[in-house]
Amino acid sequence: MKKIIYCIAFLFVFIGGHAQVLDPVKWTSKLEKTSDTEYVLVFDAVIEPKWHMYSQYTPEGGVNPLEVLFNNNKNNYEAVGKAEESKTRTAFNDVFGVDETFWENTAQLRQKIKVTNTANTLVQVELAYQVCKDVCIQQNKLFEFDLKALTAKEVISFDEPAPAAVKDTVAGQDAKAGANISLTSGNEAEKGLLSIFLIAFISGFAALLTPCVFPMIPMTVSFFTKQSKSRAAGIRNAVFYGISIIIIYVVLGSIVTAIFGADALNALSTNVWFNVIFFVLLIVFAFSFLGAFEIMLPNSWANKVDRQADRGGFVGILFMALALAIVSFSCTGPIVGTLLVDAASKGGIAPVIGMLGFSLALALPFMLFAMFPGWLNSLPKSGGWLNTVKVFLGFLELALAFKFLSNADLVLQLHILERETFLAIWIAIFGALALYLFGKISLPHDTPLSYISVSRLSLGLLVLAFTVYLIPGLWGAPLKLISGFPPPSNYSESPFGFGTPASGATDGALPEGAKASVHGIIAFEDYDKGLAYAKKVNKPVLLDFTGYACVNCRKMEDYVWSDERVLSVLNKDVVLISLYVDYKKELPENEHYISKTTGKKVKTIGNKWSDFQITKYSINAQPYYVLMGHDGQNLNEPVAYTPDIATYEAWLKDGISKFKNNN
Repeated sequence: MKKIIYCIAFLFVFIGGHAQVLDPVKWTSKLEKTSDTEYVLVFDAVIEPKWHMYSQYTPEGGVNPLEVLFNNNKNNYEAVGKAEESKTRTAFNDVFGVDETFWENTAQLRQKIKVTNTANTLVQVELAYQVCKDVCIQQNKLFEFDLKALTAKEVISFDEPAPAAVKDTVAGQDAKAGANISLTSGNEAEKGLLSIFLIAFISGFAALLTPCVFPMIPMTVSFFTKQSKSRAAGIRNAVFYGISIIIIYVVLGSIVTAIFGADALNALSTNVWFNVIFFVLLIVFAFSFLGAFEIMLPNSWANKVDRQADRGGFVGILFMALALAIVSFSCTGPIVGTLLVDAASKGGIAPVIGMLGFSLALALPFMLFAMFPGWLNSLPKSGGWLNTVKVFLGFLELALAFKFLSNADLVLQLHILERETFLAIWIAIFGALALYLFGKISLPHDTPLSYISVSRLSLGLLVLAFTVYLIPGLWGAPLKLISGFPPPSNYSESPFGFGTPASGATDGALPEGAKASVHGIIAFEDYDKGLAYAKKVNKPVLLDFTGYACVNCRKMEDYVWSDERVLSVLNKDVVLISLYVDYKKELPENEHYISKTTGKKVKTIGNKWSDFQITKYSINAQPYYVLMGHDGQNLNEPVAYTPDIATYEAWLKDGISKFKNNN
């Protein structure tokens, strides 16, 4: 069935020649004058359904953020700050391990400028951006603003108008060109909020099983059943108590949203200092759970709230719920703090959703046990196991802390916390947790163990198995279970394992102009050098149009190319040429040119390979794979994102077989 879907998809994609050149974002522009020397450049975009265009504030280490570039060599004007953005959305990208910020459906940018040379009347601004669905596209659009006539328009190139034929080709690109290239879809925003709710809900149950909260369940339920005049009144009061808990935490989430705004922490989450500060906070929370100290709110707060709770009635019950939140803060505070900052970094109503999930899990037992007080007899007695839960959470917070330190290190490219170092720290943390669960390590608030329960033993074995699973990662194993948490494999001391040469080179030596790429595959990043080597070794060429910030390119490499059947073919039967269309290194000045196909100026290496792809194959999306012979002719139909391993392997072998038959 999958093969049929791929065939249908590619049939649609390859119909229509230049119609394959995708342009899922349609722009309009206008100019607003605010004073004699100040103007606002306005860019409005309509984005095709299910495509994402990425914000200026999407973090480094992920897809490419939008850039506003000024063609202002003579300093006739200056930009006033960064461009203001319309509302964006945020979702976690598990491939790059970052929270991406993007637009869906529509977008607007408002860039303020101040004119320093009033004799100049023209302003040229280029927008460089990436837009993705199941493929990614690098786009550059140039706009020209006439300050005297107050007009704005999109132009083809910086230096000269494009030929009429080029203008017709560009104008003829329509939405249906890429409509069928996507094989999967989903609403990331809704999934993001749902995942926040579920994680918060599970965290609420974890908080429930801590020494500060768990003993409160029978005490509180007994209070309501004994003080109420009837069982119905006791149930009603307990239900209101639970609702009060939910209200308190949801109000807390609303306050965070109101204070910081829907997107302020979202932008902050991409900041190095934010990640470092959050790392320190999680370390403090972790040490608190491990028993080094307790984080507590002032006792005077609890005393004042307790006095209000004595008033009785619904007001008194509300203050009882508030007293629970304050008294249990030493256990719930680290969990709530982690959830709030993480949810707030997503922007929008995420903090409210997070606190709703957390408080619902916290409140449900109080309501249910009040309705069915006989269930209290089935509750396990309070004891040392509650502290074990708290310590377990402390180890998890400690491990999570290093993810945020890793984010900061990746952005700065300091190579302090490379993949091996990160994994070594996680192995130490989870190894220590396994020893703790087996009773070999004790911490300050633990009670002596004469034996360990079957459940504790089972959990310890699970943690030990996870620890052992991490160890091969030090030698280059992909560790797909934790994909997105450790730094990528190329951000390491030895990308292919300790002392291991690139797997495609028999003696560890690389051909001239080649490098060891993902999984140790020999790859060329220059077309001519790669083709020359393919002729020398008499192998077909696998042309890989890719990007450093292409999500599905990484998915293909991580999940398809890593399969031993495909990897064997890539190492032995083809010469890989990977052309990065988002490589921003500038070409020598004498190699700049105007594309005859698009009319755009080609000035970077990425521009060069993107123009090559569009000119030769009439498509501008990545990933895109071409099997070709030494004459540059295709051996079979090129393919785009093909997540099915068997389909991709069959495509490779089909092209290789045709190459052998022709030689």
